[in-house]
Amino acid sequence: MKHSVQVTILGQQYTIKSQLDPGEVKKVAAYVNEKLEEVAASHKVVDTLHTAVLALLNVSGEYLDLRREEQEKDEDVRLRLEQLADKLEVACSRSGKSG
Repeated sequence: MKHSVQVTILGQQYTIKSQLDPGEVKKVAAYVNEKLEEVAASHKVVDTLHTAVLALLNVSGEYLDLRREEQEKDEDVRLRLEQLADKLEVACSRSGKSG
C-alpha cells in the first residue's frame, strides 16, 4: 500500500508517495536535504539545480565506495572459503588413505 508523506527539502515541501514506511521516507528525505545543504554551504551555490547535481555526485561517490568495499569483502570471503575447502579436501584424502 502506498503512503503519502510530506517532506521538506531545501525549504520546499514535497508529497512523496511510496510503499516504504513513512519513517523511512522521512529518513531518506532528511539525508538528501543534509547533502544538499552541505553542498550549498560549502560551494556558496545559489542555483538549486547546480546544488542538486553536486550533491548527487557526492552521494553517488559514497555509494560507489560502499559498493566497492562490499565487493572486496565478498572476494575475501570467497578466497577464505576456497582455502577452507582445499584444507578439507586434503584432510579428507588423508583420512581416506589411513582407513
